[in-house]
Amino acid sequence: MQSQNNNETIGDKIKLLRNKHGLTQDKLARKADLPYTTLTKIETNVITKPSIQTVMKIAKGLGIKIDDLMR
Repeated sequence: MQSQNNNETIGDKIKLLRNKHGLTQDKLARKADLPYTTLTKIETNVITKPSIQTVMKIAKGLGIKIDDLMR
C-alpha cells in the first residue's frame, strides 16, 4: 500500500499549509499576488504542474521556503 505522501499533489500540500496558516484561498491569492482562480485550480488539481514562479509566489505568500512545498 502506498503512503499518503507519495501521491500527495502540490495542490494538496498548498491547501494543507494554507489551512494550517488559517488563510482563505482569497487571502493567500492576494498575499501571493496570484489570480484567485489560479490558486483554486492548483488546489483542486486542475493545474497539476504550476510554473516555478507560481510556486515561488505561493511559498512566499505562506511564509515558507519553496523547498517545503516541493518535498
